[in-house]
Amino acid sequence: MPDLAGALRFALSCLWFGVRDRLLPPAQALQEAGIEAGTRVLDFGCGPGSYALEAARLVGDGGRVYAADVEPRAVARVRAAAAGKGLGNIRVILTDCATGLEDESIDVALLYDACHDLAQPQQVLRELHRVLKPGGVLSFSDHHMQEEAILAQVTGSGLFKLFRKGRRTYTFRKEA
Repeated sequence: MPDLAGALRFALSCLWFGVRDRLLPPAQALQEAGIEAGTRVLDFGCGPGSYALEAARLVGDGGRVYAADVEPRAVARVRAAAAGKGLGNIRVILTDCATGLEDESIDVALLYDACHDLAQPQQVLRELHRVLKPGGVLSFSDHHMQEEAILAQVTGSGLFKLFRKGRRTYTFRKEA
């Protein structure tokens, strides 16, 4: 029997993200993250792919974007959207934590509007730390969390250090 409630929730979230993206274009947040041609990006908790798809456009053919989400509908949507836009530099990962990516293979990890929903946020932060290159960047935004909670959550384990606070995101650097 189809999961109609889950499908409805996902459709409503896609509608909401579409409105959000018109008011706050993803490119603005990605600019704060320092994404440019050739960058390797992991969008963890990618949802319907607003940031992953824009990142794939920005990194170009020399870069790579990995879009990870626990929701099968999300990764299917990103896969279809990437194919429809001719973006061959984006790969999807269905996961709730482990990405399967190589150690120190990512320049920028995005964790946007997902941390508040994570069952085990510290495990995810450890995974992001593992895949980030030395000096790599974690770009973080979650409007469901207060600044104090964000800073405590991300820097509390010593894996990341706040580098810069932008208009839309917090930029953390990977610590050794």
